[in-house]
Amino acid sequence: MNYDYYLFQRINDLVGKNPIWDKIGIFSAEYLPYLISVGVAAFAIYWIVKNKNWKVLWQTLAALFLSRVVMTEIIRWIYHRPRPFITHPVNLLLGHEASGSFPSGHATFLFAIASIVYFYNKKWGWLFLIFSFLACAARVFVGVHYPLDVLAGAVIGIFSGWLVIKLESRI
Repeated sequence: MNYDYYLFQRINDLVGKNPIWDKIGIFSAEYLPYLISVGVAAFAIYWIVKNKNWKVLWQTLAALFLSRVVMTEIIRWIYHRPRPFITHPVNLLLGHEASGSFPSGHATFLFAIASIVYFYNKKWGWLFLIFSFLACAARVFVGVHYPLDVLAGAVIGIFSGWLVIKLESRI
C-alpha cells in the first residue's frame, strides 16, 4: 500500500465537509506563507537594528537560495513527481500549474527561513516552524501536494538552514 497517497486521501477527503475549514485551508495554503515571510523579514530587521549585525539577513538569503533554488530544483530535475491532481481524483481547492510536486518548494522555503530564526531565537523560531507546518499541511489539504512532498521539503529547508549556520560559524 502507498501510505503517502493513503494519508493524502485521508487529509484531502476532509475538503467540502465544512466551508469554514475549506476557507482556513485556502488561506493557510495561499496567504499564510506571505505572512510568515513578512514575519521573518520583520524579525531580521529587528535583529539587525538591535544587534548591529547583518549576519541574520545573509544567512536567511543563503538558506533560501540553497534550499529552494539549488536543492529543490536539482531534485526536481532528477526526479519528476506529478502533483496529486494530475494522477488522482482530488478535491482541489487551489488552482496550480502542473509542475513537479516533490519536494514542496513552499516547504523548503518556509522551513529554511524558520530554521534560521530558530537558531537566533528559539521561542520565535518554534512559532515560525509551527506556522510553516500549518501552511504546508494546508497545501496537502487543498490538493496540491502529497505529505511526503512536504516532509521532504521541510527536511531540506531545515538542513539548509542548519548547514548555512554551521558553515558561517566556521568561516
